[in-house]
Amino acid sequence: MKIPALCLSWLLLPAALFALSGCGHALPSLPGFDAAVWRADPYGCRGQRATLLPILEKHRSDLFEARINDITELLGHPDEEELGEQSDKIYIYYVAPGAQCAPSHPRAATNRVMLRSGATGTVTEVILPVQTQ
Repeated sequence: MKIPALCLSWLLLPAALFALSGCGHALPSLPGFDAAVWRADPYGCRGQRATLLPILEKHRSDLFEARINDITELLGHPDEEELGEQSDKIYIYYVAPGAQCAPSHPRAATNRVMLRSGATGTVTEVILPVQTQ
């Protein structure tokens, strides 16, 4: 007995969804990180995000392989988003006042957190700005 292609695709859909839902891990809580303060400082123009950088640095390893949806739930929608090769995405969050604070929000190359996610929707790279003491 031959199974019609449409029926086969309906049988494989739950398996595919299950496999994809297993990619990455849930983002654990980051003790000391005030997500509300981070989200209330778009483009880092108020300088409040910079005070949270040491906490992000401390929990940097927790960000790797976290689901990008969990990251946006924590940090809010990115200030900028870039599409990389294939289906990579780069989320950019500014952390200190700069050129991006002008009315048209021009791009700035410094003072930003960059999170790259791969095709599976998990964080594959975390770039934090260099902290000066």
